[in-house]
This record gives sequence, structure tokens and C-alpha cells, in this order.
Amino acid sequence: MKSTAPVSKNQQLDVTISDLTYQGLGLAKVDDFSLFIENALPGEEVTIQVTKVQKSYGFARVVAFKTTSPDRVTDIDKTYRQTGIAPLQHLSYDAQLKFKQHQLAELFKKAHMDDVTVDPTLGMANPTQYRNKAQVPVRMIKGQLETGFYRQHSHDLIPLTDFYIQDPEIDKAIIKVRDLLRQFEIPAYDEINDKGVVRNIMVRRGYYSHEMMIVLISRQQKMPSQAQLVEEIHKALPEVTSIVLNVNAKRTNVIMGNVTRTLYGKPTIEDTLMGLTFAISARSFYQVNPQQTEKLYQMAIDKAGLTGEETVIDAYCGIGTISLALAKHAKQVYGVEIVPEAIEDAKVNAQKNHLTNVTFAVNKAEDQMAKWQEDGVKPDVIVVDPPRKGLAPSLIESAAKMAPQKVVYVSCNPSTLVRDVKLFEEQGYEVDGPIQPVDQFPQTPHVESVTVLKRK
Repeated sequence: MKSTAPVSKNQQLDVTISDLTYQGLGLAKVDDFSLFIENALPGEEVTIQVTKVQKSYGFARVVAFKTTSPDRVTDIDKTYRQTGIAPLQHLSYDAQLKFKQHQLAELFKKAHMDDVTVDPTLGMANPTQYRNKAQVPVRMIKGQLETGFYRQHSHDLIPLTDFYIQDPEIDKAIIKVRDLLRQFEIPAYDEINDKGVVRNIMVRRGYYSHEMMIVLISRQQKMPSQAQLVEEIHKALPEVTSIVLNVNAKRTNVIMGNVTRTLYGKPTIEDTLMGLTFAISARSFYQVNPQQTEKLYQMAIDKAGLTGEETVIDAYCGIGTISLALAKHAKQVYGVEIVPEAIEDAKVNAQKNHLTNVTFAVNKAEDQMAKWQEDGVKPDVIVVDPPRKGLAPSLIESAAKMAPQKVVYVSCNPSTLVRDVKLFEEQGYEVDGPIQPVDQFPQTPHVESVTVLKRK
């Protein structure tokens, strides 16, 4: 079948960039045919070369800039774009915040929900060095063990010493561990031949506590020179209060295995969030940008409008971060999560913070909500903070059956948010007030937001 695309591979042409896609790629149209172009910003006139042609869209790269956007940042490190660490670093931070607001607003407009408004994005004073957790691959390059990040869409490691969006203390710790692995001649994992030892290094650091955890992800149950390595890491990095070995012997892209052993110190580190103390283990899900998480959760609590008399359900409660923050402002909070270890952590965290008005359950959120409903639980507010795939339709039905006055939806994916809001509308709910985007991941296209749905 002959392609009807108006462009062909390797063709060069001049275009004007009309928009940015949700992945942060420049968009140009040629006879209504979409071309996606890396490192191109709206308004820029560029000469491009087409690199790939599909049926209804294609990809291209910039060969030359004829004009550049006033929002373009020029003194940047190309490595961060090549590895996908900071795909928006060429866009000024003010423009990044506007892009995220625009992205949400456009999706609601496309879904014919024109009455939904979106407030300006809440940003950060310093939109770099914010991540409190790193997971970096370890590989041999030219006979030397290196740490870094993969080139986008590949498994070629680009060695890096400064990750730009990570806590600089974490970057320093990775280098220190890398140097000790070299010193003890511990081989890096070779994924082609499934040989070697160290696959990844993970580092977590408490933003407020400064407690640090080093997780060595290994193909073997025991590392060579393990005792000396642990001793030297502990000596070299005074903030380290936990060194953990995670064993992943499978041929897989999944980073962590199921076996975790504490080699030094405690199995968890502690940090505070919203004035509460949390124990964080190697496998805990804990938000990676604590400064913005506090803004996000505070926004959710404010929008829930709690007076201290309400019953609240937190679906997808994780280790209890939102549940416990809500518990300070509500009469009773119920949290549900499918990961058993997370619920164990949540219960420990409730005890740590002397909060007794919280009940946690391990289950699929929709099943547990049906169970609670049978037990006569009547929530005034349901809070949902789902993963990127959004809510299951069955959860939306379960939530609507419980008939809370408000649903507070914390979203990390605008497109699934729009889809789910439509389903809530079918169940008799409407968006109440503007949506509030929060920039959890500066320099990337990701955007979190808080939406309130009210019963009609």
C-alpha cells in the first residue's frame, strides 16, 4: 500500500513550530500531517530533516534554526536531553509552568469540557537538584565500571557525575560508591551475557533529616568483598544510616528483586513531610520532590475543606503520606493500598505520629470500598491519588455508590484525569472550582494536579 504522507524519510524542509506535545516535543504540521521534533519550541522557524514516517505522523530533527523562541535557554548540557533526565531544560522555567497549565486546559477543551478552568502552575524557587532518590545503572565501559544514565530509547550507558535534578549530596554519594566498587574490583552487570555483579545503585536521602540510604542491587546473594565495601561506604559517607543489598538474579528490566537484606544500620531512613515523620524502606513509594509534595498535599487538604468532623477514604494510600496528613484534620481516615509492605509501613508511620484515627487495609481499592460500604462506612470525602494509568471504572462506580460530598483527585497524568472526570460526571459529580497544577518534576513534561469533584 502506497503511503499518503506528504513527507518522506530524510527529506529536508522548513517549518514553523506550532505547539509542544505532552512529551515536550515540538509540533509542526505539513498539510495537516504532524511532525514531532525534539529540541524545538513554539514559534521557532527551523529547517528539519525527517527521520521516521508513520501513517498519520512522523518524527524529524532540527538541522538549523532560522529563528529561536524568546523562551529558549541556551547554556544547557545536551546529555540531560539525550538521556531524558531533563527533556524540557531548553525551555525557560516560567514557560515550563505555562506549558503545564496549557497542557491541562487543552485536554479539557478537547474533551468539550469548556467550563473547566486551570489555575497557574505552582512552581519551585530552585527547579533543579530536587530529587531525594536516585536509581542509576552500573555498567562496564571500555573495561572500567561506570555509573550514569541510558541514552533515550536504548541501553547505552552515558557516564554522568552530575544529574542536574538530583540532590547534589546524592550525586556525590553515587561517585563515592562507584569509586569503591572500582577499588574492590567488583564487576558491573553485563546484561548481554547475564554476568557480573552490580546492576544498579539506589540512593535515598531525607530532605529534612539528611539520613541517607545506599541500596546495592546485585545479581548475587553476596557481593565480593562485601564486608570491606560496606565498612568503606560507611566511613566515606557520614550521612549514611542504612546500607541495603537487594538481590535481582533475573534477566529483566525491572530494577529491584524480591530479596532485600540490611547490611549496615537500619532497614529504613526517616524523613518528615507536613510535620509528620515517615519511615522509608528501600522499596517504599515516597514522593521524590518533598518540597512540592507538601504544596500538593496541602492543596488537597485545603480543597477537601475538612473541619475535623469528616470521615475520609484515601484510595491508593501507599505508606500513608496523604492519609496521615488528612488524619490531623478529619474525624476518621480509612486508607487502602494493594501493596502489603506499604500498608505495614503505613501502620508503623501512624504509630510513629501517634495518630489513632486511621485504619489501613490491603486490598484493591474498589473491592475494599465495597466492603467498607457494606460495613456502613459513609465517607464525606474520598481522596484518590492513582498511578499514571488513572482510575479503574469500577473504582469510580464504587466511589460514587458511597455518595461522598466531594472527591479530591490528585493526578499525575492529565489525559487519564480528563477521562476519569468524564466518568465521574456520568455518576452525578461536577468539577468544583479551578484545577490546580503543581510542578513536581521541573525540567520534565510531567505535571501533577488537584481537582475537586462535587456531588451535583
